[in-house]
Amino acid sequence: MTATSPSTPAARRARKAPADQVSPHLYGLRRTTTLAINLLAIAFALFILGPLVWLAFSATKSQAEIYDSFGFWFAGPFRLWHNLSALGQNVSGTGIFVHWLGNTLLYAIAGAVGATVLSALAGYGFSRYRFRGANTLFLVVMATLLVPLTAIALPLFLFYSKVGLVNSIWGMILPSMVSPIGIYLMRTFIDASVPKELIEAARLDGASELWIFWRIGLPLAFPGLMTVLLISIVAIWNNYFLPLIIFSKSGLYPLTVGLSAISQAAETGTKAELVPVLITGGLVTVVPLIALFLLLERYFRGGMLQGSVTG
Repeated sequence: MTATSPSTPAARRARKAPADQVSPHLYGLRRTTTLAINLLAIAFALFILGPLVWLAFSATKSQAEIYDSFGFWFAGPFRLWHNLSALGQNVSGTGIFVHWLGNTLLYAIAGAVGATVLSALAGYGFSRYRFRGANTLFLVVMATLLVPLTAIALPLFLFYSKVGLVNSIWGMILPSMVSPIGIYLMRTFIDASVPKELIEAARLDGASELWIFWRIGLPLAFPGLMTVLLISIVAIWNNYFLPLIIFSKSGLYPLTVGLSAISQAAETGTKAELVPVLITGGLVTVVPLIALFLLLERYFRGGMLQGSVTG
């Protein structure tokens, strides 16, 4: 039996690799297979990042330069600050981008915090309490994922009209606080991360159920909470159909509906500088989501992994 020398190429690669990474060679993959997978991953990354890079370069141009120049490089005078300043003006006649950004922040923060709290309560209840009809009720909650919003658009609008939620911020926030996928993730995450023995020990010590949930359940399920928070913010931030139904006042629009209004004005109007405003607005719209994902990425990755292996 021959011992592996510490100076061999394989040993040097093992020393350079992080402790939590496994070399592809240990999976039995051939070098050509590894190369093909890497090329496919690079092509997929270019496909995803290409539109974002195009937005970044096009936001620095005038409308004529956007159509006449190469999309993935600068052209002419640097007009990014001019285009950004236009976002604070009603250049399209449909509303002001900055107001729509404020509305979106309000809807996303309030709705996502509410969805996270309700998902934690519901997930903890489904995970740690046994009551009649629990499995049936959980299946009903999961079944709502299969109902598209377009199928309930008309009854939803009629219901909102009856209860006075049309053209109200609560018409956007209240439905956003219900997250079936958040309930599923919190249930599976609490199943895996909150030991039943620890809860029983706290009960024997006389702790109340609310104290156990607040001081034991929530801290241990913190990565799951951050995952649900991130998923909820992204879902509310990108929601287009619900605000399109309930809002007829442009002052209440979120970014999705507001950018659509600018796009329609750019197609049918005569103003020549709406396309740069639309592109710059699109760039500003995605930047907060990217920053938030980078900030919460470690919690998101851990929470999704925990939910996938225990669900």
